[in-house]
Amino acid sequence: MRIIGREELAALLPWPRLIGAMRRVFTEGCEAPLRHRHAAAGTALLLMPAWDARCTGVKIVHVAAGNAARGLSAVHAEYLLSDAATGAPIALLDGGELTDRRTAATSVLAATMLARPASRRLLLLGSGRVAAALAECYAASFDLAEIAVWSPRAAQAERLAHRLAAHGLPARAAASPDPRGFDIASAATLATAPLLRGADLDAGTHLDLVGAFRPDMREADAEAIARARLVVDTRAGALAEGGDLIQAIAEGRITAAHVAADLGELCRGEAAGRTDPAEITAFKSVGWAGEDLAAARLACGV
Repeated sequence: MRIIGREELAALLPWPRLIGAMRRVFTEGCEAPLRHRHAAAGTALLLMPAWDARCTGVKIVHVAAGNAARGLSAVHAEYLLSDAATGAPIALLDGGELTDRRTAATSVLAATMLARPASRRLLLLGSGRVAAALAECYAASFDLAEIAVWSPRAAQAERLAHRLAAHGLPARAAASPDPRGFDIASAATLATAPLLRGADLDAGTHLDLVGAFRPDMREADAEAIARARLVVDTRAGALAEGGDLIQAIAEGRITAAHVAADLGELCRGEAAGRTDPAEITAFKSVGWAGEDLAAARLACGV
């Protein structure tokens, strides 16, 4: 069985090819039930299985909130890819890098259909690994003149902006999460109160909402969701776990029918993406196990 670590995996998943793999899996589909959540020995254990005619895969994620006191990362993840016919293991991949890259590629895939093609200014909320991947992937797909990085911890935003700039990206730290003046606002945070407000959105803005993967989390207020043409990664996942949607529905500002399409429908041409340059659009993702399977297959060449 092949073991693929973080650095090797990043090299095996260049952004253009990875976005193409995400487009294929959302177009063709695969079997991917909602993630399983369990409390296990003081940690949260998440299992994300998916399979197609060629391969099966499962991501195993442990979230241990107490790890900060131990000097360890709170999240550890591994991905096992196996042959569908025989069950024989093909590879064990670094689950963190796999997740970061497929998440960013899925967001940018959606943005190619929902953001204005000439988008030049990106507001990035968050300063972790997913935020860094989003910056790199957006820069590989849009002709960005500016990446403004905001975090509730200003020092972390400064560090990420400096690191991105050192790699040739037009990054700077931002003083606030105000989206006015930006073409795309991409949020990858652990916020439980809105950072992006509908009253602040300019015409034509695209919102990319990556955090709020639990019902009690939130990055955009109900007005922002209500003003936007809303696309989700999958309806089942977003309506079960996407805090931005769930809370907007609970507040009576939208219903489930406000979801204009899922990403598969956009990729298959069954629904339109952006319909007008002045339209506000939003993509809400909570993560789909099919993305992991497609990325793992690409990395392993199967």
